[in-house]
Amino acid sequence: MRPVDMQPIGEELAIRWDDGGESFIRLEKLRHACPCAGCKGEMDIAGNVYRGPEIPLTARSFQLVRIERVGGYAVQPVWADGHATGLYSFDYLRRVAVAP
Repeated sequence: MRPVDMQPIGEELAIRWDDGGESFIRLEKLRHACPCAGCKGEMDIAGNVYRGPEIPLTARSFQLVRIERVGGYAVQPVWADGHATGLYSFDYLRRVAVAP
């Protein structure tokens, strides 16, 4: 499953998938789902998760500047607060879209 088009519309990211489906993800939800090590932490071989200090989010944290494709498997949002290290695989992006 791959996105064929993605556009920020207001406070949502609209995605049209290659199977004809569509998803709308609130930008706040997308940012909170950031899978990068800085946001979600890093897991060691024993399954322990290590996190750095929590970074406070501001209104700029939820403003999408652009979203870039990474190869044929992921997208990388760039946020107005400068955060840009989260790689959302297409499968993960679809799971975020359908999650409550």
